[in-house]
Amino acid sequence: MGNLHRGTVARLAPFGESVFTRMSRLASEHGAVNLGQGFPNFDGPDFVKQAACRAIEQGHGQYARMSGVPELNQAIARRFQAQHGVPADPDRHVTVTSGCTEAIAATMLGLVEPGDEVVLVEPFYDSYPATVAMAGGTVRTVRMRAPDFAFPVEELRRAVGPRTRLILINSPHNPSGRVLTHEELSAIAEIATRTGCLVVSDEVYEHIWFEHPHRSIVSLPGMAERTIVLSSLGKTFSLTGWKIGWAVAPAHLTSGIRAAHQFLTFATATPLQHAAVVALQAPEDYFEQLRADYAARRQALLEALRNAGLEPLVPQGAYFVLCDHTRFGFPSDEAFCEHLIRQVGVAAIPCSPFHADPTGAGDLVRFAFCKDLATIHQAAGRLKAGLQGLAAIRGS
Repeated sequence: MGNLHRGTVARLAPFGESVFTRMSRLASEHGAVNLGQGFPNFDGPDFVKQAACRAIEQGHGQYARMSGVPELNQAIARRFQAQHGVPADPDRHVTVTSGCTEAIAATMLGLVEPGDEVVLVEPFYDSYPATVAMAGGTVRTVRMRAPDFAFPVEELRRAVGPRTRLILINSPHNPSGRVLTHEELSAIAEIATRTGCLVVSDEVYEHIWFEHPHRSIVSLPGMAERTIVLSSLGKTFSLTGWKIGWAVAPAHLTSGIRAAHQFLTFATATPLQHAAVVALQAPEDYFEQLRADYAARRQALLEALRNAGLEPLVPQGAYFVLCDHTRFGFPSDEAFCEHLIRQVGVAAIPCSPFHADPTGAGDLVRFAFCKDLATIHQAAGRLKAGLQGLAAIRGS
């Protein structure tokens, strides 16, 4: 009788419904302009979509090879070596997954034993601790803090111990927009090599940076043998719904990732993999235009937030802007975001769920600028009217 009514397993019960799902649902219910969840409201490039149509018409409708369509693995390996100067064998080092989210899960399930420690850097993407929990690992955290979000090197030195299996980093970073410097990456690399642990580098925003180019930690001396680099098609080509991701790792680590991947999804959509080959062959000016377009959207959102009385933190990469909401007098970031949706008509994401311990983490909210300029301008008008009026009422 007891088993019949038992629901979610204990290791996943703390996670509940994603904050992104909850805020997007509220935005839909209230007709709010959604600057919350990080997906573009415009479509990907025609040359990639046309390649997918051709692949469907050519009969690529059956299971792909478990590790990825050979042509895509080759395209990923070529671009990886061109970007980072590190050779990658397409058959031994590259695994195509159903989005980077699955790559994260497969990495944790395939490489983390129960009781192993995984160091996460707060604020973090919410799937990180959930997938550690799935693997039976133990989360340890270090925290990057506003306003500069400098990497906490000394905290990391203290956090890494004999049970540490891996350190997970993300640059360009969601939600802060930080692009880690060469000095920060070198310090992380020194800690990892000295202690013998692995590094997982989530680089899904690798092509969306502004003043300072992204550099991967895998390119540093001694790191190729201990680094798993994760990325995807979705952010770079505005095709988040395609769920084409990948992991690049040494052969002995790839075997663990694939051991999990084959029982999670086995293979990713075959025609979309063929189209991804075409995407990754895009000329360099595609990526330059991508950055220019996002720079314009970033500027439009920064101006909108400043005009509404907020003080945004300027991101160095990715496509999010953080703002401190405390001047408006709400008890929490979630309360402020719910007010924005219900009364102002704009959705944002509270940042406290990006932390294992939300204590002291509730001052910031995240706005996304992966939207067309018309949408950002519409949100700007609502924010200015709604928040300036609120500030006047509260005497701030």
